[in-house]
Amino acid sequence: MENEKRQSYRVVGAPIIKKDAMALVTGKPVYTADIAPRDCLVVKVLRSPYAHAMITEIDCAVAKKLPGIECVLTYKDVPQKRFTLAGQTFPEPSPYDRLILDRHLRFVGDAVAIIAGQTEAQVDHAMRLIKVKYQELPPVLDMHEAKDNPVLIHPEEDWKALCKVGADNKRNLCATGSEEKGDVDAVMAQCSHVVDRVYHAKANQQAMMETFRTFTYMDVYGRLNVVSSTQIVFHVRRILANALDIPKSKIRVVKPRIGGGFGAKQTAVVEIYPAVVTWFTGKPAKIIYTRYESQIASSPRHEMEVHVKIGCNDDGIFQAIDVYTLSNTGAYGEHGPTTVGLSGHKAIPLYRTPKAFRFAYDVVYTNRMSAGAYRGYGATQGIFAMESAVSELAAELHMDPVKLRKMNMVKEGDIMPAYYNEPASSCALDRCMARAKEMIGWDEKYPRRDMGNGKVRGVGIAMAMQGSSIAGVDVASVSIKVNDDGFYSMTIGAAEMGTGCDTTLAQVAAECLDCEIDDIVVYGADTDISPYDSGSYASSTAYLTGMAVVKTCESLKQKIIAKGADYLKCPADGLEFDGKRVFKPAADGVEEMLSISLKDIANKSMGFNSDALSASESHHSPTSPPPFMVGAAEVEVDKETGAIRLVDYVAVVDCGTALNPNLVKVQTEGGLAQGIGMAMYEDIHYSEKGQVYENSLMQYKIPSRLDVGTIRVEFENSYEPNGPFGAKSIGEVVINTPSPAIANAVYNAVGVRVRELPVTAEKVFMGMQGL
Repeated sequence: MENEKRQSYRVVGAPIIKKDAMALVTGKPVYTADIAPRDCLVVKVLRSPYAHAMITEIDCAVAKKLPGIECVLTYKDVPQKRFTLAGQTFPEPSPYDRLILDRHLRFVGDAVAIIAGQTEAQVDHAMRLIKVKYQELPPVLDMHEAKDNPVLIHPEEDWKALCKVGADNKRNLCATGSEEKGDVDAVMAQCSHVVDRVYHAKANQQAMMETFRTFTYMDVYGRLNVVSSTQIVFHVRRILANALDIPKSKIRVVKPRIGGGFGAKQTAVVEIYPAVVTWFTGKPAKIIYTRYESQIASSPRHEMEVHVKIGCNDDGIFQAIDVYTLSNTGAYGEHGPTTVGLSGHKAIPLYRTPKAFRFAYDVVYTNRMSAGAYRGYGATQGIFAMESAVSELAAELHMDPVKLRKMNMVKEGDIMPAYYNEPASSCALDRCMARAKEMIGWDEKYPRRDMGNGKVRGVGIAMAMQGSSIAGVDVASVSIKVNDDGFYSMTIGAAEMGTGCDTTLAQVAAECLDCEIDDIVVYGADTDISPYDSGSYASSTAYLTGMAVVKTCESLKQKIIAKGADYLKCPADGLEFDGKRVFKPAADGVEEMLSISLKDIANKSMGFNSDALSASESHHSPTSPPPFMVGAAEVEVDKETGAIRLVDYVAVVDCGTALNPNLVKVQTEGGLAQGIGMAMYEDIHYSEKGQVYENSLMQYKIPSRLDVGTIRVEFENSYEPNGPFGAKSIGEVVINTPSPAIANAVYNAVGVRVRELPVTAEKVFMGMQGL
């Protein structure tokens, strides 16, 4: 079936080099800090030393008098209007629970004051001279104690939730909900085998190379211009308008080159600080977060505890799945109501066989750094739990975990459980499993091999899925115009953040318009110029914006043909466009007679013409077809110390049609590296007073290229009928398999089941000692 749908394309599917590759490797000044005006005020934030406190007195008089200090702003100086920093489509599911500056401080690192001055040294000096008196309040640091705790994180009366997500600030609930099909308890009671386990994933940091940074200035029209390393230009405009209480028409947001986002920049972490300084002073301002600030006051992954219960019959066919997720949103609710849904809705649908399922969740406020979006967006935590539990069930059944998965996995055409009644319109998960099993040498290596030197090797496997945009919500738009000589300018609202989406979308356009990729000039994203796009998140760009490109190209081709007909003085019916010319093809033995080149059409249209040769189309999708993936790990464990070495990691991905094989492979390898970091290295600890210990990359260990070992990637493509040329997404699914696959491999090697990430030598050693 898939082979019938596939065909050879001219540009789509080609391993084309990224359009900006040379600029990046030669160090061209393209990032936010590179292009900021030299006379920008330096903006910094004074932060709370307490996890929970009220400001009783703040004295900035001395600080304001220092040479070079332009302003010192406190809660007394800025609008007191609640908003959310979550980059989500309006009305945002995340509650409006923030102020620019607040008397009520909710985590160690919360903003107390904003200082702006001519130099960093002057600002640092002024910060030390601000005198603040605090009233300490009892903090709520444990997410298990947060729900219905008498200590309220958000007692304020103007807190509000725009969407019905079960939020209740008087119960410390950011969201709560449940979904059930069938009688789970009754079916589970009939199961001959049941696993009932709890798994814990911590609040990992995205640790992108370019930290959060923004500069702002007023233009000659009195508008606030915001240049920011962000994934969500249009949402940032709305967020700033809400916070500053000014019309959106007064704000322009531009995205330059981004040095990585991974979801962190789907939250407007820093934009408000220079924006409020520029709005009040009229002077350009910039903020550049240090790595320390990025570690203690940003938007990490949500800490989640996932309780999974799976029941099956004697043959290993799943009968019931029950998932409960407790999610810690921290001090504010950015993305809290939405990330939690993926912990169930992207884990349960991997399996087609259950007669009943239940998914319930609570998202609680605590006095910790607020969480946000991170690649995988809740699916990562849920799949770690689900795929660990499936392997635990296989062990109880004394069954090969590959066999158990093959018996129960979703297949093309199935209505996926807990996935909004969507069918798996494209699914090569079975082929991904077969190929991954072959690549890792599963039959020869499972479950373990004693190496005879005090070390033992084990293999583990896991499946994953994600989505392709947010169904029924996200919108992508594209504009393309014909320039003189017949080249094209394509303007997108999606944010290129290192993924190569400008190159991929140019490939789609070049395929549709029958031209070379160099004939497509791509620009984005700018709220004044770009057509509206929800932003680069939720694995939406290739799938959703790609289809907007296809639709725009079709509209533009019709306009080119119509204009060619005008110049040829003939009806448009029967004319064709082959990328170089508009012509009437030969027919019935009559040779082609009419033809005009695109170059001539373009140049003629620059004078005495009332029809613009441009088109703009939008696209949304009622469904979110999942990409699928299988990952397999081989680890070596030292039986004396518990030390773990990742020997080999293989991944086989179904992303539909790979629009650019080089770029999707790089996406996969990068996501796997992050997933390996989450599985083995990245750990978070809080002090009893709510301070994050891992406040630098000296303490917070992210893996280097040497640490991730051998990574091998292959693709088993399906064909998604609703995507551009059969494509689905790739960006997020690739991070989801390492944690369960590595945990499963460690178990197979030494019999120690680690249910709290990361899987470390200490945990394995203690497990081997039975402690």
